[in-house]
Amino acid sequence: MEKSEHTSHMSCSSAMAILLPSTSALLPHNKVSHVCICPRVANTPFLKNNQRKVLENGNIHRYPVLTKAQTSLETDIRAKDSVDEENDYGVVNLHHVGILCENLERSLDFYQNILGLKINEARPHDKLPYRGAWLWVGSEMIHLMELPNPDPYTGRPEHGGRDRHTCIAIRDVLKLKAILDKAGIPYTLSRSGRPAIFTRDPDTNALEFTQIEA
Repeated sequence: MEKSEHTSHMSCSSAMAILLPSTSALLPHNKVSHVCICPRVANTPFLKNNQRKVLENGNIHRYPVLTKAQTSLETDIRAKDSVDEENDYGVVNLHHVGILCENLERSLDFYQNILGLKINEARPHDKLPYRGAWLWVGSEMIHLMELPNPDPYTGRPEHGGRDRHTCIAIRDVLKLKAILDKAGIPYTLSRSGRPAIFTRDPDTNALEFTQIEA
């Protein structure tokens, strides 16, 4: 029995001598009698913990060893979290969308009388060097600005979904479709088949109205 144990110890030591230049690189001499490496099993995911077997005072102890890929992944995650916190400046929501118009009264007739939007009277009208109006869209707003429009009035895509556009969430696309039909205002429906309708205001600014669940 003693010979068998001695042979086992020698085999382990020989294997260690081949794989490792010195046991001192792993643990102190006064703590370890022999060290055996537990090889990685084939087809085992690389990110799982490997184990190192250490024989101490006649007992085998298993110590988990993180692979290089796992430690690298954890480092990347920590770095990403740090960057996210560094770049988090507190986005809350979309406050308003600015829309240019040639004639404020004509645009207000469309946005108020056709689309039914209400003016936010609390917003200032006389502090800017141009005419304008703020219209409520739920808890956000549209800011109409009577300024020269750099976009061309002709040659725009027929379907507003292929142009710069403002999207407004609504409850009933079919009801809005009937309103636009009655007013003789052209529109297109979503090409993907979802409940959404696209139209343009008097200055050819594209608007999308997409239906959401109540």
